[in-house]
Amino acid sequence: MRVLFLIFIAAYIGGNVYVFLRALSLLAGCATWLKVLFALIFWLVALAMVIALFARGVGLPDWLMRSLYIVGSVWMVFTLYMVPALLLLDVARLAGLPIRNGVLLAATAVVCLLVYGYWNYRHPRVEHIEIELDKPLERDITIVAVSDVHLGDGTGKRALRRYVDMINAENPDLIVVGGDLIDNSLVPVIRHQMAEELSMLKAPMGVYMAAGNHEYISGIEVVERFLERTPVKLLRDSIVTLPCGLQIVGRDDATNHRRALLKDLVARCDAAKPIMVLDHQPYKLAAVDSLGVDVLFSGHTHHGQVWPVSMLTDKMFEQSHGYRKWSHSHIYVSSGLSLWGPPFRIGTHSDMAVFHLKSTSR
Repeated sequence: MRVLFLIFIAAYIGGNVYVFLRALSLLAGCATWLKVLFALIFWLVALAMVIALFARGVGLPDWLMRSLYIVGSVWMVFTLYMVPALLLLDVARLAGLPIRNGVLLAATAVVCLLVYGYWNYRHPRVEHIEIELDKPLERDITIVAVSDVHLGDGTGKRALRRYVDMINAENPDLIVVGGDLIDNSLVPVIRHQMAEELSMLKAPMGVYMAAGNHEYISGIEVVERFLERTPVKLLRDSIVTLPCGLQIVGRDDATNHRRALLKDLVARCDAAKPIMVLDHQPYKLAAVDSLGVDVLFSGHTHHGQVWPVSMLTDKMFEQSHGYRKWSHSHIYVSSGLSLWGPPFRIGTHSDMAVFHLKSTSR
C-alpha cells in the first residue's frame, strides 16, 4: 500500500509539473512578477488536498479547511484528465496538425467533462433488488443499504439532509450502512451538528452500521461515542437478531487486524434463519459464499469514482460494484452514496440499494 501511495504521489507531482510548464508557456513575454504569482497560485492549488489532510485537527478556520479540501480534490481530477489531453494535443501538433491554443482547448474540454461528472455525482442511482430467501422471515421486509457517505468537509450537512430524505422516501423497515459514514475527521461533523440530520432517519427495525477504514482514520472510539447520540448502532464483530428473524452480522473493518474471523461470527448465528453480513471491504467473496451467508453488503471500492480508475478496481476485486447472486449468497457492493475527495462521477455512478427481502419458507 505504501509503494502504491508513493507511486501515486510521484505521478501526481510529475503530471502537475507537465501541466505547469505547458500553462507557463501562455505567459511568455509577461513580467517576471506575474510568472512568480502564477507559480505560487498554481502550486498552492495543486497541493491544497495534501495541506488539508495534514492540517486536520490543527485548528484552521472551517472555511479555509473546506476550501482547501474542495479545491485540492477538484484539481486532482482536473490533472488526471488534463495531462492526457495535453499529451494528445502535443502529439497532434508534432504530427503537423495546425493546433493553436492547445492548453486552453484542453482545459475547456476537461472543464466540460468535470461539469458532467459533478451533475452525475449529484444524481445517485436507486437500485431496487428483489431477494428471495429459502429461510423463514415473519414477513417481507424492505432494507435501504448505503455506504461511503463520507461526512465531513466534502459531504456536508446540506448533502446529508438530501440523502436522509432519499432514504426515508423508500419507507424502509430497516436501514444498514456499510461503513465510511465519516470521512477523515469528526471535527466538521460535530461542528455542523450533523447528528441532527442522522437522527431524522426513520426505520422501525433500526439503523445498523459496520465500521469502515475511514472510521479508523477519524478515530474509531470517538466515532463510537458520536454515534451513540444518533439512531445508528455500530456493530463491531457483533450480531443482532431482529424480531422478523433476520440476523445482522456487523464485521469490524479490516483495518483492525485482530477482528474476528467471519466463520466464527457466522458460527454464532442460527443457520436456520437468514444471515445478513455488513463488511465494509469486499474481499474473499467466494469464502463468504461458502459460509452460508444469505446477504452480504459492502462498499469501499467507490468503483474507482472516475474512469480509468474504475478499471483498476475491476481488477482488484472479485466484485467491484453492484449486485450478483453467487451460488448461495446475494452480494451487493455499493459504489457509495457519496464519495471521497473530488465531487465527480465519470464512468461510474453513486448508488443506494433497496433490498426487498422475501421468504419462500414461512
